Formats: sequence, structure tokens, C-alpha cells
Amino acid sequence: PVNHTQSLRPLLYMQISYETHPMLNFNYNTDGYEGDTAEDRKSQDGSETMPFIDESPTMSPHLCARGQDGEAVSPTRPEGLLPGKGLEMKKLVLSGFLASEGIYINQLEALLLPMKPLKATATTSKPVLTMEQIDTIFFMIQDIFEIHKEFYDALSPNIQQWDEKVTVGHLFQKLASQLGVYKAFVDNYKVAVETAEKCSQANSQFQKISENLKVKGPKESKDCTTSATMEALLYKPIDRVTRSTLVLHDLLKHTPKDHPDFTLLQDALRISQNFLSSINEEIDPRRTAVTTPKGEVRQLVKDGFLVEVSEGSRKLRHVFLFTDLLLCAKMKKTAVGRHQQYECKWYIPLADLSFQTLDDSDSLPHVQTLPEHEIEEMKIKISSIKSEIQKEKKAQKAQSRNVDRLRKKMNEQESCLLLHSPTIPFRIHNKHGKSYLFLLSSDYERSEWRESIQKLQKKDLQACVLSSVELQVLTGSCFKLRTVHNIPVTSNKDDDESPGLYGFLHVIVHKATGFKESANLYCTLEVDSFGYFVSKAKTRVFRDTTEPRWNEEFEIELEGSQCLRILCYEKCYDKSKLNKDDNEIVDKIMGKGQVQLDPQTVQSKNWHMDVIEMNGIKVEFSMKFTSRDLSLKRTPSKKQSGVFGVKISVVTKRERSKVPYIVRQCIEEVEKRGIDEVGIYRISGVATDIQALKAAFDANTKDILVMLSDMDINAIAGTLKLYFRELPEPLLTDRLYPAFMEGIALSDPAAKENCMMHLLRSLPDPNLITFLTLLEHLKRVAEKEPVNKMSLHNLATVFGPTLLRPSESEISKAHITLASDIWSHDVMAQVQVLLYYLQHPPISFAELKKNTLYFSTDV
Repeated sequence: PVNHTQSLRPLLYMQISYETHPMLNFNYNTDGYEGDTAEDRKSQDGSETMPFIDESPTMSPHLCARGQDGEAVSPTRPEGLLPGKGLEMKKLVLSGFLASEGIYINQLEALLLPMKPLKATATTSKPVLTMEQIDTIFFMIQDIFEIHKEFYDALSPNIQQWDEKVTVGHLFQKLASQLGVYKAFVDNYKVAVETAEKCSQANSQFQKISENLKVKGPKESKDCTTSATMEALLYKPIDRVTRSTLVLHDLLKHTPKDHPDFTLLQDALRISQNFLSSINEEIDPRRTAVTTPKGEVRQLVKDGFLVEVSEGSRKLRHVFLFTDLLLCAKMKKTAVGRHQQYECKWYIPLADLSFQTLDDSDSLPHVQTLPEHEIEEMKIKISSIKSEIQKEKKAQKAQSRNVDRLRKKMNEQESCLLLHSPTIPFRIHNKHGKSYLFLLSSDYERSEWRESIQKLQKKDLQACVLSSVELQVLTGSCFKLRTVHNIPVTSNKDDDESPGLYGFLHVIVHKATGFKESANLYCTLEVDSFGYFVSKAKTRVFRDTTEPRWNEEFEIELEGSQCLRILCYEKCYDKSKLNKDDNEIVDKIMGKGQVQLDPQTVQSKNWHMDVIEMNGIKVEFSMKFTSRDLSLKRTPSKKQSGVFGVKISVVTKRERSKVPYIVRQCIEEVEKRGIDEVGIYRISGVATDIQALKAAFDANTKDILVMLSDMDINAIAGTLKLYFRELPEPLLTDRLYPAFMEGIALSDPAAKENCMMHLLRSLPDPNLITFLTLLEHLKRVAEKEPVNKMSLHNLATVFGPTLLRPSESEISKAHITLASDIWSHDVMAQVQVLLYYLQHPPISFAELKKNTLYFSTDV
């Protein structure tokens, strides 16, 4: 039996799918590249009708019929009809297909209409076309028309008198058996289009005819006609074969195996697939070479939203990668009720496209960047709006207007965040023209785009130049073609979609296999947060091996995350391969893959083992998740020995020091060899290394200094963060926490200065001296921001909540329910408090204590 879910290799090298087929939109129209007008898409009340999409795995549509005035309307469901109910669904599929057959027949009729008068003039002294030209252009159209007219007339009464016993398989079997006519049409198709084009150029009379053929609307609206070009109509039969094959898939899916239609439909599908395969095999790839001369198939391979740097500012673009070109578009602003459309900003034929890195003479254009605290503010706003939406929904009389208003606010914030967060350059060059620069949030994404383009470039591509009409037609089709419909923001998601996970994901990267040659290998881990991906952890480089065994554990903070990505790199130590775009050595991506973070699987207390396969490489890893409410708890140490979980005053007294030894040693080591490390304090260290250091500091091991000098620097940075996180109360104390929150909110600079300095003075001495020591260290780290990419704000974001977050009793007083609430609750203020002190001129312990009343003179 045929595997009905296997992908087709359809006509003219066309990998077909509902999302990518150029002609395929969800109402099975055959209106082609022209794109429907806004008016065509509106229902009787002027509103746009959305296609009703089946949620089954193959995404088969509930097909739309056309209303009385030719508008697309969803098929009316018989009383009590539920989607997915076998034969009832089958009727829906068939009635939709019948409607599109009617449109197709009208298009063939429109194509045939000028044939008779043209033939009549061919024998006169003033022929418009010769008989040979007419036969070439209209080759097999009459035969195809008659086949489909007969099929339509036979199918129609079956649907009108529908019951469970109705059989239609024989009709589809007969239609499939006549595909030989299409074979002849396809063989002649290219010559037909070229002949029509030459005749148009040579004869203005024929040009007028071929550019304005009238297509009748459905039978219900005989007076409704639309215009189409001959070239567009000649393409319809090519599209139709693949369309019929897709419908056979849907019909089989909704036909019980014991129904008499089942084997007949299977047979029809087998014939259709064999026909499509045979055509593909016969076509010489060099001849078609996806250069897509007019009318030949151009397939959409990939699309998505990218941030383009244009004239020094960031613009959100929808980028479409076709089999032969890359098109960058923006959404047009349209009047209310009008159908949205794209406007082409530029396109590059893939034959002319290269990935250019900067020459020494070039420099990256100046790009407007938002201060990082504004980025964090957006995240906080988004989180608090989410909480408001949840509260509104729980309210007894939920005002949907309020929810809509909040959603709109959230969408604005999320879109803005999406626009301003990406920083990874992706440069595209047209060898006959200018370069273009996109900014992406993740190396994963950059490599996906690069690989997709390079794969297509392996084919024998020829450069193509689109006429303004062709470009308009292609851009017009983008709206139907796109597979990525919305920018990836929460407000575009359905309410019942997972809000993502908040808390800590523990990941152990065990090993990787499948490398053909020895290399220096490492992995990075990325998780999504607020619609874009962020790199969170990196394994050590395993040198000169085909089977790296890292067995390294990481603790990754999740902020509404739904997906974990693993990228495997080969480390490049060759300084000559410096990437001028971002002044970093280009490490080669060996493989990449991702896994959904399913709350049910991840939230069990046990480790969950998994494997990601990537380009023949397998990476084994385990993960488990701790929710935010559990990970927020500050648990005092039960033992009085050791340093973790023990009050800072106890530790300093025992050590007879002003600042705990652990803090001093970690700071010293980071400043010695980690100050130039990209993402220091942001990139997670290996959890097992951190635990080893924790145990060594707790036991006051003699060889702690040797351990520190051998340990990966991110593990040392992680140990310092863990120490502050595990303090039984925050470094800036529970008692003063409310006052810090009030002080940072003051708007008068003098009052704020006075209050913030007074609060520091109010801290116990060990807390204050340790805080000032850390403060000066973080300032020194930020001085190296051009190298380590860690600004003062970045560091405030990492350390603010750790130094200020109240202990569990304080949190419970605030009656917080949602994990996202906990995340947004006061976090912004915590970050702002630390940022205030980081941006302040040096604060001396002695000066601070001397001034019992602190007045600033420079405010």
C-alpha cells in the first residue's frame, strides 16, 4: 500500500507542501501569481474570511468555496458536523475541490476563447498568428478542458446527493488515467510560453489579447469576471496536476479502508505520483536549472522575520528564499479591511549572492542600539502585562476589550524587543551591487540561512533579472506562500499554548559521536526567551578527537523558554581566519539541533536522557528542570561549618577577614584570566566544576588555589554567583530591601543620592565591605566591554536579583502566584539598584562612614 504521508516530488523539481507550493493557498483557488484583490477576499459584511485549517498532522485544509459574488467563503458545515468525522470530512474536501475545478474550467475556457478567432484570421491575408504558432501556444488545451469538464459534470451530482454510499474513486481513477495529455502539455509548455512571448512582442494586436483574457466567475455569479494574462493561464495545467495529487492524499485520509473508494483512490494516487516522478526524471536539470524563465515553477524554500540594518537603523523585514533568488520584503501599510501585502525592498539572484566578510577598508555601518537597561525594561513590561492579562481572564466578568488592549500593548513591546535585541551580523553581498546586513539573535539561525542558500547554490544556477511586472507578481504571491505568518511574539500565540518554563534547566552534555575526522570540538547551548534565542552555556574544547566526552553539567536560567538548541563547533585556532564582521575567529558549525522543552517530561525530578542528531553527528545529553518558585528559595545552611548558605558575618568572623575568602579568590582569578572572556558571568560554567569548587571552599581544602588555576573561568564566575545566591539572606539584607525599592524609585536626583548612600551606610560592615569590593570588580569587568561584551547593565542584570532578592519569607508575603510574576516582581528595580551603584563614582567605605549625612554637591 501507498504511504500517504510521504512527501511528493512533483512537477518541475517542485518539492510540494501546503506551505511552500506557490499556487497553494488554503482555499484551493487556482488564481495563481496574480494574487486576489482585497475585494475578492472579503465576505458579504466586508470582513476578511479566514480559512478554517484542519489541525491534523498533514495540515489538510477544509476547502473554501466561493460565495454568490465570487468571494471566498468557508464551506458551510451540515448540522452536527464535526471536523475529522471521516466521510463528512470527505464531503468537505470534495466540495471544495469541485469549486476549484469550476474555477479551473473557466480559466481553460478563457484561454480557449481567442483560439477560434485567431484560427479564423490565420487563413486570411492579414493573419495575427500563423497556424503553427496557434497550435504551439494552445497545444492540448482543448483536450484538457474536455477531460475536466467531463470530470466536473460527473462529480457534481454525487456531492449534491451525498450519502455514505456515494463513490467517487472511479472518477479520480479515470482522471489519473488521462494524465498522458498533461505529459504532452508539459513537454510543449516551455515552447508555448516562449512562442506567446515572441508573438506578443511582434504583434500589438496579439499582445492586447494575451494581456487581457476574461475569466468567468463561478456559475453562481455569471456576471463576475476577472482579467488574467495568457502566460498566467498557460501555467494553470502544470499547477493542476500537483493539486489533484494533494487532494487524493486528503481524500484517502478521510476515507475508511473498507469503503469501496479506498482502493480506487489509492490507485489514482499511485498513477499520479508515478506520473510526477517520471516527469521529474525526464527533465534535464541543466535545462530547467531553476532559472525560472517566465511561468516556470519558483518554489519557496524558507522564510522568516529578520532585522535588516538600513541607513543606520533597524528594520523588521520578512525575507523569502526561493529556489533561485532571495527576496527581502516589508509589510505594506494597508487601510482597515484591506488585504495585507508585501512590498519588495530588494532581491538578489542566488547565482550572484555571496557571504562577504568585511575587508580591512570596510567597517560595519553604525547601528542604532538601545541601552541594555531599556531592553530589560521591555522584558519586565512584557512580563507584567502577561500577568495583567492572566488576572483579567480570571476575573468573573472578564472584559475582552481590556484583554485586547493589553495584548496590543504587549505586541508593541515584544515587537520592539525583537527589533532591538539581535546583534549577530549576517552579511549578504550581491556581486553586481551592494551588500546588505542583517542582525540575528543566534548563530543557529545564521547558519540555517547560510546552509539553505548554499544548498541551492550547488545547483547549476543562472542569474535572473525580473521585470517590474514579474517582481510585482512574485511579491504579491509572498502573502500566500509564507510559512511563517507572524513575528514570533507571545501575543500572536493561542491562549492555550504553553507559556514556557520559568526556572533553571540543568543540562548534562555527555558526548558526541559521528565525526569522520579528529577535531577540536565543543558545544554551545541556546534557549529561547521573549521570542528570540540566547546563548547560555558552552562546554570546554575537547581537543583532537572524533568522540568527545564532555560529561559537563550546566544550570541554565529559563525565562518563558520552550526550546533548547545544541550547536556543535570545531574550534579554530588559526588567527588568519578572523571574521572581520565581529572580530571573532570563525569556528565551524559541525552540527546543530533542537529539542522542545515539554513541561511534562522535563519537570519530573529525575534526569531525562535525550539525543539530538545533526548532520550525521549525535549529541547525547540529559536534562531536568527546577521551577522558579523552588529555585528562588534561600535555604540557610544546617551546618555552621563551610561558607555556602552561611551568614556572611559568621564567615568573616571565623576567617577574621573583612571580605569572605571565596569572594576574594574568585574575583582575583576572574581578573587574572577571565576579564577578556566573552560573556563572563553570563555564560554558565560547568555545574559539576562549580559543585567541586563549592565543596572545596566549604571544606577549606588546602589545594583550592591549584584547583582555581586549573578550572574553567566560567565555573569560577559561576561559583561566585552561586555563593551570593545561596546566602541565607541577600547581601543587601531583607530588612533594608523595601527601603532600596523605595529609594531607587525617587525621581529627585539629590533625594535619591541621599537615600541610596544612607542605605549603604545602614548595612552591616561585612555586607558593605563585600558589596563595595564586588562593585569595583564589576566596574573593572565592564571596562573591557568591547572585548568581553559585558556592559555595566549586563552585569547589573546578572547580579542585581542575586544580591537583592529577598529570602523566601519575604517573597511569600507578596502573595505571588505565577512563576512569570515572580520573575517580573521587582526584578527591574533590583537591577536598577545595582546599576545605580555601578554607575556612581567610586564609593569609599571610610568616606561613607564618615559622612553621617550625605549631601551630593554635583546634583
